[in-house]
Amino acid sequence: MSFLKKLFGKKPVIAKSRYITIEKIKTAPFTQKTVGSGYSMRPDIFYIVASVELGNTTTKCILTATNLNTSRSYLLDKTVKMTRDIRPPAKGEKIFGSTIWGVELTKESVSDLVKNTILESVKKARIDINEDLDFVVRSTGVTAGFGSPDDVGKLIIALADGCLEAGIPPRKMAPALSIENIPDRLKPFSLLEKVVFDGAVVSVIPPTGRQVVANEMEGELVTAGIKLGAKWTDIDFRNPCVSLDFGTTLAGRIVNNQEPYARTVGNFCGLAGAAPDALIRGTEMVDKRGGAALDLYNKDILKKANWKKALKNAERAHNLIDIRKVPENRTRFGTVPVDPIAAYDAGTTLIGCDIGKNGDKLEDMTRIGHEIYKKDGINTLFATLDHVSALIVKRLIDEAFDEDVVEEGSVLGVTGRAGITGRKPELILDYTQDRFKDCLFVSDALAMGAAIMARCMNSIGTPQIPIGGRQGGPCILGARRKIQKRKEDKWID
Repeated sequence: MSFLKKLFGKKPVIAKSRYITIEKIKTAPFTQKTVGSGYSMRPDIFYIVASVELGNTTTKCILTATNLNTSRSYLLDKTVKMTRDIRPPAKGEKIFGSTIWGVELTKESVSDLVKNTILESVKKARIDINEDLDFVVRSTGVTAGFGSPDDVGKLIIALADGCLEAGIPPRKMAPALSIENIPDRLKPFSLLEKVVFDGAVVSVIPPTGRQVVANEMEGELVTAGIKLGAKWTDIDFRNPCVSLDFGTTLAGRIVNNQEPYARTVGNFCGLAGAAPDALIRGTEMVDKRGGAALDLYNKDILKKANWKKALKNAERAHNLIDIRKVPENRTRFGTVPVDPIAAYDAGTTLIGCDIGKNGDKLEDMTRIGHEIYKKDGINTLFATLDHVSALIVKRLIDEAFDEDVVEEGSVLGVTGRAGITGRKPELILDYTQDRFKDCLFVSDALAMGAAIMARCMNSIGTPQIPIGGRQGGPCILGARRKIQKRKEDKWID
């Protein structure tokens, strides 16, 4: 058997985003439902959510439309900007933080970038913000490079201001307080009169106590998004599960199988796509500050790669990569602010990925990339990136199993540009197939997580097609009602 055939003989399951147009949504298609021995036709209702993401490398507005009869999510538009292209601070503006690549941010410049990205996205999708858009969820991974909670707060305000300046009403950024605040077309799907949003997203509660990692919300969203993306496959990605998001920074969770709400027993943090991005800067073909592998990647880039050399190159690069349980004395790991003492007090294990100590070996990584490019060429360098990401996954998962936090029967889900492009899925599958019941790769999981979080916040559920709960199990609506009723009775007493 040839090396390549042995290497890529297994086919991973990849849930790719499917597009839909607003015109198709408005023609009111129907879903056929089985009723007893016959059938009925139910109008398809779509829930349209904007996911506004400010990242260290990219800033996005992704519009999703979820069919509430089938829980399948579609893309209306995906507008991506490079965060490095944010306008420079204007005179009188105060710089409150920067990306991990040193791109300076002000409240006004962030608001402008967010506003323009949203307006471009809704224009391309041909939707009306007031008439068609149901909800907006904001998220950011840029907090990894921030020094204080006050700075993080300023960033969150800047994101909100950008949404408001784009014309998004405040009511579309906050959960409904009662069923009367839900649009008429969505009321048949809302369970607000039965359950309230209590912080659990698709049946998972976050670590209790203080925030344990700065980009906790990203881990929450991608876990939920992979669960939603799994509805396009035969894989039951419900609890227990493990999620990994390979953006510039690393996010993800390890979830147990408690009912009705599972606990987050592990969190991933640190650097992820920053490693391949640092290598690609060695080509001197991308921006020195914000350049990314995304700038040079194309579908033919791996055709003439030497995969044996790429593996050796990746192993060399991994000499600079530190993957382990985060020590209690660290306040940052991989540049990301962490609180390991709070995490371990809450029973949550933090597993981090760093390049040196808080990224101090990124320049060394770039030098390695330069040497590989000069010696082996761009094709083998890109194959090296695939091996680097796959080996990061392997080491993270090995560490999680060594810490005994992954429950038997868990399913692995991977998302993010540095985790699902090129041949990474095949390599990751080869490294992890003996560890997990199934392995799933999902594109745009963070955006789909925004779609499902919006539904959770407004109690818009599909009990007949549960997304939360345990693998093979029923909807947890009944159990949630019992818990909330006990809490209500206790409060009344």
